[in-house]
Amino acid sequence: MSQSSVPNESVGTAVIALGGNALAPAGERSNVYDQFRYTRASLGPIVDLVSAGWNVCVVHGNGPQVGDELVRNELARYDAPPLPLGVLVAATAGWIGYMVQQSIENALRRAGTPRDVATIITQVVVDPNDDALQNPTKFIGRELPEDRVAELEREGYTVKLDGHGRARRVVGSPRPLAIHELPSIRRLLDAGTVVIAGGGGGAPIYDDPRLGWEGLDAVVDKDLAAAVLARDLRADLLLILTDVDAVYADWGTPQQRPLPRLTIEEAVQMDRDGAFGEGSMAPKIRAAVDFARRTGGRAIITALEKGREAVRGDAGTMITTTIESPEHV
Repeated sequence: MSQSSVPNESVGTAVIALGGNALAPAGERSNVYDQFRYTRASLGPIVDLVSAGWNVCVVHGNGPQVGDELVRNELARYDAPPLPLGVLVAATAGWIGYMVQQSIENALRRAGTPRDVATIITQVVVDPNDDALQNPTKFIGRELPEDRVAELEREGYTVKLDGHGRARRVVGSPRPLAIHELPSIRRLLDAGTVVIAGGGGGAPIYDDPRLGWEGLDAVVDKDLAAAVLARDLRADLLLILTDVDAVYADWGTPQQRPLPRLTIEEAVQMDRDGAFGEGSMAPKIRAAVDFARRTGGRAIITALEKGREAVRGDAGTMITTTIESPEHV
Protein backbone atom coordinates (compact mmCIF):
# COMPACT_ATOMS: atom_id res chain seq x y z
CA MET A 1 0.00 0.00 0.00
CA SER A 2 1.27 3.49 -0.82
CA GLN A 3 2.55 5.63 2.04
CA SER A 4 0.74 8.67 0.58
CA SER A 5 -1.58 10.53 2.89
CA VAL A 6 -3.83 12.49 0.55
CA PRO A 7 -6.34 14.98 1.97
CA ASN A 8 -10.00 14.16 1.38
CA GLU A 9 -10.54 17.39 -0.52
CA SER A 10 -7.88 18.86 -2.78
CA VAL A 11 -7.72 22.64 -2.92
CA GLY A 12 -6.67 22.47 -6.56
CA THR A 13 -3.67 21.86 -8.78
CA ALA A 14 -0.58 24.05 -8.62
CA VAL A 15 2.40 24.01 -10.97
CA ILE A 16 5.56 25.46 -9.41
CA ALA A 17 8.42 26.56 -11.67
CA LEU A 18 11.64 26.42 -9.67
CA GLY A 19 14.60 28.21 -11.24
CA GLY A 20 17.89 26.40 -11.77
CA ASN A 21 19.59 29.25 -9.91
CA ALA A 22 17.57 28.34 -6.83
CA LEU A 23 19.64 25.16 -6.68
CA ALA A 24 22.94 26.73 -7.82
CA PRO A 25 22.89 30.48 -7.07
CA ALA A 26 24.53 32.82 -9.56
CA GLY A 27 28.09 33.76 -8.70
CA GLU A 28 28.74 30.62 -6.62
CA ARG A 29 30.77 27.60 -7.70
CA SER A 30 28.40 25.26 -5.90
CA ASN A 31 29.08 21.52 -5.95
CA VAL A 32 26.37 18.86 -5.78
CA TYR A 33 26.40 18.87 -1.96
CA ASP A 34 25.76 22.61 -1.96
CA GLN A 35 22.96 22.06 -4.45
CA PHE A 36 21.33 19.48 -2.17
CA ARG A 37 21.48 22.07 0.62
CA TYR A 38 19.96 24.79 -1.56
CA THR A 39 17.27 22.38 -2.75
CA ARG A 40 16.23 21.56 0.80
CA ALA A 41 16.05 25.28 1.58
CA SER A 42 13.82 25.94 -1.44
CA LEU A 43 10.91 23.73 -0.47
CA GLY A 44 8.85 26.02 1.79
CA PRO A 45 6.18 26.97 -0.79
CA ILE A 46 5.93 23.38 -2.02
CA VAL A 47 5.46 21.94 1.47
CA ASP A 48 2.91 24.66 2.32
CA LEU A 49 0.78 23.93 -0.74
CA VAL A 50 0.93 20.15 -0.30
CA SER A 51 0.11 20.46 3.41
CA ALA A 52 -2.88 22.66 2.51
CA GLY A 53 -4.22 19.89 0.27
CA TRP A 54 -3.07 20.99 -3.17
CA ASN A 55 -1.94 18.60 -5.88
CA VAL A 56 1.49 19.88 -6.88
CA CYS A 57 3.71 19.50 -9.92
CA VAL A 58 7.23 20.95 -9.78
CA VAL A 59 9.07 22.07 -12.91
CA HIS A 60 12.72 22.95 -12.30
CA GLY A 61 15.28 24.78 -14.37
CA ASN A 62 18.75 23.51 -15.25
CA GLY A 63 20.58 26.52 -16.70
CA PRO A 64 23.67 26.40 -14.45
CA GLN A 65 23.73 22.60 -14.39
CA VAL A 66 23.42 21.94 -18.13
CA GLY A 67 26.08 24.59 -18.72
CA ASP A 68 28.39 22.70 -16.37
CA GLU A 69 27.63 19.48 -18.23
CA LEU A 70 28.64 21.11 -21.50
CA VAL A 71 31.94 22.15 -19.93
CA ARG A 72 32.54 18.60 -18.69
CA ASN A 73 31.82 17.29 -22.17
CA GLU A 74 34.22 19.77 -23.75
CA LEU A 75 37.02 19.04 -21.29
CA ALA A 76 36.65 15.27 -21.70
CA ARG A 77 35.91 15.17 -25.43
CA TYR A 78 39.22 13.47 -26.25
CA ASP A 79 38.68 10.78 -23.62
CA ALA A 80 34.93 10.08 -23.90
CA PRO A 81 32.44 10.75 -26.69
CA PRO A 82 30.60 14.02 -25.92
CA LEU A 83 26.83 13.97 -25.51
CA PRO A 84 24.54 16.30 -27.50
CA LEU A 85 22.74 19.13 -25.74
CA GLY A 86 19.30 17.48 -25.93
CA VAL A 87 20.64 14.38 -24.15
CA LEU A 88 22.29 16.56 -21.50
CA VAL A 89 18.94 18.19 -20.81
CA ALA A 90 17.46 14.75 -20.08
CA ALA A 91 20.51 13.79 -18.02
CA THR A 92 20.30 16.86 -15.78
CA ALA A 93 16.54 16.39 -15.44
CA GLY A 94 17.32 12.94 -14.04
CA TRP A 95 19.84 13.87 -11.38
CA ILE A 96 18.23 17.17 -10.41
CA GLY A 97 14.88 15.34 -10.25
CA TYR A 98 16.44 12.80 -7.90
CA MET A 99 17.70 15.62 -5.70
CA VAL A 100 14.37 17.50 -5.65
CA GLN A 101 12.33 14.31 -5.23
CA GLN A 102 14.31 13.09 -2.24
CA SER A 103 14.32 16.53 -0.60
CA ILE A 104 10.54 17.01 -1.02
CA GLU A 105 9.75 13.57 0.37
CA ASN A 106 11.90 14.16 3.46
CA ALA A 107 10.39 17.62 4.00
CA LEU A 108 6.83 16.31 3.74
CA ARG A 109 7.58 13.50 6.18
CA ARG A 110 8.94 16.02 8.68
CA ALA A 111 5.84 18.19 8.18
CA GLY A 112 3.58 15.25 8.95
CA THR A 113 1.98 15.28 5.48
CA PRO A 114 3.71 12.45 3.60
CA ARG A 115 2.94 11.92 -0.08
CA ASP A 116 4.44 9.81 -2.80
CA VAL A 117 6.88 11.84 -4.90
CA ALA A 118 7.90 10.86 -8.43
CA THR A 119 10.09 12.27 -11.20
CA ILE A 120 9.12 11.90 -14.86
CA ILE A 121 11.76 12.52 -17.52
CA THR A 122 9.66 14.71 -19.77
CA GLN A 123 9.76 15.27 -23.52
CA VAL A 124 8.36 18.54 -24.85
CA VAL A 125 7.06 18.82 -28.39
CA VAL A 126 8.47 21.74 -30.42
CA ASP A 127 8.52 22.88 -34.03
CA PRO A 128 11.82 21.84 -35.68
CA ASN A 129 11.55 24.94 -37.89
CA ASP A 130 11.13 27.35 -34.97
CA ASP A 131 13.10 30.54 -35.71
CA ALA A 132 14.46 30.48 -32.15
CA LEU A 133 16.69 27.56 -33.10
CA GLN A 134 18.62 29.93 -35.38
CA ASN A 135 18.51 32.88 -32.97
CA PRO A 136 19.97 31.80 -29.60
CA THR A 137 18.58 33.67 -26.57
CA LYS A 138 18.43 31.10 -23.75
CA PHE A 139 21.14 31.60 -21.11
CA ILE A 140 22.81 28.48 -19.77
CA GLY A 141 25.85 27.93 -17.60
CA ARG A 142 27.63 30.31 -15.29
CA GLU A 143 29.34 33.64 -15.83
CA LEU A 144 32.28 33.36 -18.21
CA PRO A 145 35.69 35.04 -17.91
CA GLU A 146 36.82 37.18 -20.84
CA ASP A 147 39.30 34.65 -22.19
CA ARG A 148 36.65 31.92 -22.21
CA VAL A 149 34.19 34.23 -23.99
CA ALA A 150 36.72 34.84 -26.76
CA GLU A 151 37.47 31.11 -27.05
CA LEU A 152 33.79 30.14 -27.31
CA GLU A 153 33.09 32.82 -29.90
CA ARG A 154 36.01 31.59 -32.00
CA GLU A 155 34.45 28.11 -31.86
CA GLY A 156 31.16 29.48 -33.18
CA TYR A 157 29.16 29.66 -29.93
CA THR A 158 27.07 32.68 -28.95
CA VAL A 159 27.73 34.61 -25.73
CA LYS A 160 25.58 37.49 -24.45
CA LEU A 161 25.20 39.58 -21.29
CA ASP A 162 22.32 38.49 -19.07
CA GLY A 163 20.04 40.78 -17.06
CA HIS A 164 22.74 41.16 -14.41
CA GLY A 165 25.46 42.07 -16.92
CA ARG A 166 27.15 38.67 -16.76
CA ALA A 167 28.62 37.13 -19.92
CA ARG A 168 27.02 33.71 -20.44
CA ARG A 169 26.52 31.20 -23.21
CA VAL A 170 23.17 31.27 -25.03
CA VAL A 171 21.52 28.49 -27.02
CA GLY A 172 18.42 28.04 -29.15
CA SER A 173 15.16 27.81 -27.22
CA PRO A 174 12.12 26.77 -29.29
CA ARG A 175 8.61 27.46 -28.00
CA PRO A 176 7.02 24.45 -26.28
CA LEU A 177 3.84 23.23 -27.94
CA ALA A 178 2.78 20.23 -25.85
CA ILE A 179 3.94 17.96 -23.03
CA HIS A 180 4.41 14.45 -24.39
CA GLU A 181 3.99 12.70 -21.01
CA LEU A 182 0.91 14.73 -19.98
CA PRO A 183 -1.42 11.70 -19.47
CA SER A 184 1.07 10.03 -17.11
CA ILE A 185 1.62 13.27 -15.16
CA ARG A 186 -2.15 13.77 -14.82
CA ARG A 187 -2.70 10.23 -13.53
CA LEU A 188 -0.02 10.64 -10.87
CA LEU A 189 -1.39 14.00 -9.74
CA ASP A 190 -4.93 12.62 -9.57
CA ALA A 191 -3.58 9.89 -7.28
CA GLY A 192 -2.11 12.51 -4.93
CA THR A 193 1.51 12.06 -5.98
CA VAL A 194 3.76 15.12 -5.98
CA VAL A 195 5.28 15.11 -9.47
CA ILE A 196 8.58 16.57 -10.69
CA ALA A 197 8.18 16.99 -14.45
CA GLY A 198 9.49 19.11 -17.29
CA GLY A 199 12.95 19.22 -15.72
CA GLY A 200 15.12 21.78 -17.46
CA GLY A 201 12.11 22.69 -19.59
CA GLY A 202 11.92 19.11 -20.84
CA ALA A 203 13.93 17.47 -23.60
CA PRO A 204 12.77 19.00 -26.92
CA ILE A 205 11.40 16.57 -29.50
CA TYR A 206 9.60 16.70 -32.83
CA ASP A 207 7.64 14.16 -34.85
CA ASP A 208 9.70 13.16 -37.85
CA PRO A 209 7.46 11.76 -40.61
CA ARG A 210 9.87 8.88 -41.23
CA LEU A 211 11.63 8.23 -37.92
CA GLY A 212 8.96 9.13 -35.37
CA TRP A 213 9.93 11.14 -32.29
CA GLU A 214 13.39 12.69 -32.58
CA GLY A 215 15.36 14.94 -30.23
CA LEU A 216 16.79 18.41 -30.86
CA ASP A 217 19.89 20.11 -29.49
CA ALA A 218 18.23 23.01 -27.71
CA VAL A 219 16.92 24.04 -24.29
CA VAL A 220 13.25 24.83 -23.76
CA ASP A 221 12.54 27.68 -21.35
CA LYS A 222 11.30 26.01 -18.19
CA ASP A 223 8.79 28.79 -17.39
CA LEU A 224 7.16 28.47 -20.82
CA ALA A 225 7.12 24.67 -20.44
CA ALA A 226 5.57 25.04 -16.98
CA ALA A 227 2.87 27.30 -18.42
CA VAL A 228 2.02 24.75 -21.14
CA LEU A 229 1.91 21.99 -18.53
CA ALA A 230 -0.25 24.10 -16.18
CA ARG A 231 -2.53 25.07 -19.06
CA ASP A 232 -3.09 21.49 -20.23
CA LEU A 233 -3.56 20.24 -16.67
CA ARG A 234 -6.12 23.03 -16.17
CA ALA A 235 -4.20 24.03 -13.04
CA ASP A 236 -5.50 26.70 -10.69
CA LEU A 237 -2.12 28.25 -9.88
CA LEU A 238 1.18 28.79 -11.68
CA LEU A 239 3.92 29.88 -9.27
CA ILE A 240 7.17 31.01 -10.91
CA LEU A 241 10.02 31.25 -8.41
CA THR A 242 13.04 33.22 -9.58
CA ASP A 243 15.82 35.49 -8.25
CA VAL A 244 13.85 38.75 -8.00
CA ASP A 245 11.03 39.41 -5.56
CA ALA A 246 8.55 40.81 -8.10
CA VAL A 247 8.08 42.20 -11.59
CA TYR A 248 9.34 45.78 -11.69
CA ALA A 249 8.43 48.84 -13.70
CA ASP A 250 11.41 50.89 -14.90
CA TRP A 251 13.80 48.07 -13.96
CA GLY A 252 17.42 49.14 -13.62
CA THR A 253 16.62 52.83 -13.13
CA PRO A 254 16.31 54.97 -9.98
CA GLN A 255 12.55 54.90 -10.57
CA GLN A 256 12.21 51.12 -10.46
CA ARG A 257 9.24 49.91 -8.40
CA PRO A 258 7.61 46.53 -7.79
CA LEU A 259 4.21 45.80 -9.31
CA PRO A 260 2.03 43.74 -6.92
CA ARG A 261 -0.60 42.97 -9.58
CA LEU A 262 -0.90 43.11 -13.33
CA THR A 263 -3.77 42.34 -15.64
CA ILE A 264 -3.04 40.40 -18.79
CA GLU A 265 -3.47 43.56 -20.86
CA GLU A 266 -1.01 45.54 -18.71
CA ALA A 267 1.60 42.79 -18.83
CA VAL A 268 1.26 42.38 -22.61
CA GLN A 269 1.64 46.12 -23.18
CA MET A 270 4.75 46.34 -20.99
CA ASP A 271 6.22 43.39 -22.88
CA ARG A 272 5.52 45.10 -26.22
CA ASP A 273 7.23 48.22 -24.89
CA GLY A 274 10.38 46.20 -24.14
CA ALA A 275 10.09 46.50 -20.37
CA PHE A 276 11.37 42.95 -19.76
CA GLY A 277 14.71 41.41 -20.66
CA GLU A 278 14.77 38.64 -23.26
CA GLY A 279 16.15 35.47 -21.75
CA SER A 280 15.29 36.64 -18.23
CA MET A 281 11.95 38.20 -17.18
CA ALA A 282 10.25 38.31 -20.59
CA PRO A 283 9.69 34.51 -20.85
CA LYS A 284 8.29 34.48 -17.32
CA ILE A 285 5.81 37.24 -18.16
CA ARG A 286 4.77 35.47 -21.38
CA ALA A 287 4.35 32.19 -19.54
CA ALA A 288 2.23 33.82 -16.84
CA VAL A 289 0.09 35.68 -19.39
CA ASP A 290 -0.49 32.58 -21.52
CA PHE A 291 -1.54 30.54 -18.50
CA ALA A 292 -3.87 33.19 -17.05
CA ARG A 293 -5.45 33.91 -20.43
CA ARG A 294 -6.13 30.27 -21.29
CA THR A 295 -7.28 29.04 -17.87
CA GLY A 296 -8.53 32.02 -15.87
CA GLY A 297 -6.18 30.88 -13.09
CA ARG A 298 -3.66 33.08 -11.35
CA ALA A 299 0.04 33.24 -12.06
CA ILE A 300 2.54 34.59 -9.52
CA ILE A 301 6.14 35.63 -10.12
CA THR A 302 8.34 36.12 -7.08
CA ALA A 303 11.64 35.26 -5.43
CA LEU A 304 12.17 31.83 -3.96
CA GLU A 305 12.33 33.14 -0.40
CA LYS A 306 9.05 35.03 -0.89
CA GLY A 307 7.12 32.02 -2.16
CA ARG A 308 5.11 31.44 1.00
CA GLU A 309 3.99 35.06 1.23
CA ALA A 310 3.27 35.21 -2.50
CA VAL A 311 0.86 32.27 -2.39
CA ARG A 312 -1.05 34.16 0.32
CA GLY A 313 -1.09 37.28 -1.88
CA ASP A 314 1.40 39.19 0.28
CA ALA A 315 4.43 39.30 -2.05
CA GLY A 316 5.48 39.02 -5.66
CA THR A 317 3.52 39.98 -8.76
CA MET A 318 0.18 38.33 -9.47
CA ILE A 319 -1.04 38.24 -13.08
CA THR A 320 -4.74 37.60 -13.53
CA THR A 321 -7.49 38.22 -16.05
CA THR A 322 -8.79 41.12 -13.92
CA ILE A 323 -7.25 43.48 -11.40
CA GLU A 324 -9.23 42.03 -8.50
CA SER A 325 -7.23 39.79 -6.21
CA PRO A 326 -8.41 36.19 -6.06
CA GLU A 327 -8.91 34.47 -2.75
CA HIS A 328 -5.75 33.61 -0.86
CA VAL A 329 -4.71 30.04 -0.21
